[in-house]
Amino acid sequence: MSLGALSAIFGTSFVVSLSGALSPGPLTTMAVREGARTGFWAGPALAFGHGVTELLLVIGLALGLNELLDSDPVTATIAFVGGAFLLYLGFRSVLAVPGLELRIEGGQQPDHPSAPPRRPAAASLAVSGVALSVTNPFWVAWWATIGSAYIVEALDQGVAGVGAFYSAHILTDIGWLSLITVVLASGRRIMSRRAYQVVLGACGVFLLALGGWFLASGVGYVA
Repeated sequence: MSLGALSAIFGTSFVVSLSGALSPGPLTTMAVREGARTGFWAGPALAFGHGVTELLLVIGLALGLNELLDSDPVTATIAFVGGAFLLYLGFRSVLAVPGLELRIEGGQQPDHPSAPPRRPAAASLAVSGVALSVTNPFWVAWWATIGSAYIVEALDQGVAGVGAFYSAHILTDIGWLSLITVVLASGRRIMSRRAYQVVLGACGVFLLALGGWFLASGVGYVA
C-alpha cells in the first residue's frame, strides 16, 4: 500500500466526482426543491440515501471485479470503456462551458432553516436519494464504466484504495447537496456564472486527461 497512490486515487476521484455532482441532475433538482421547503438538512438527508446506495454498489463491484482481475482482457476492456466515457464527458463539459449557467432559486424561505427535519421527513428524503440514484440512467452508465474502471485501479491498493475512492466520491455529493440547501436556507447566491463556467471547464479538461490515462492503462494490459 502506497500513501502516494492512495492520495492520487483520492484526489482524482474527488475531481471526477465533482464534475458529476456540479452538473444539473435529479438529485440537484430535488435538493433545490426540498431545500426551499424544509431547509438545510434536506441536502444531507438526500446525500445519505445516495451515499448508502453507492456504498453497497462499490462493495458489490469490488468483490465481483476482484474475481476478474486475473484476466488482462477483462481489465483492459473495463479501462477502455471507462476511458472512452471519461473522454465523452470531458468533451461534452468543455463544449458546454459557453452556455453554462447555474440557477438555484428557492421559493419561500423555510420557517426553521437550521433545524433538522422531522424523522419521517428525513427518512423520506433519504429514500428519495436512493430512488433518484437507481432510476437515473446516467448514474447507471457512470458506474458501469467510470466507476468500474476506477475500482479496478483502486484494488491495486486493496481495501484502502477502494475506501479512498469512495470517500472522495461521496464527499463531493455531501458537500454539493448540503451547499445547495444551506444557500437556499440563507438566501445567498451560490456562485457567479463565470466561476461556475471556470470550475466545470477545468473539470472537463481534467476528465479528458484522465480518460487518456485510462485508455493508456488499457493498452498496457494487452501489450
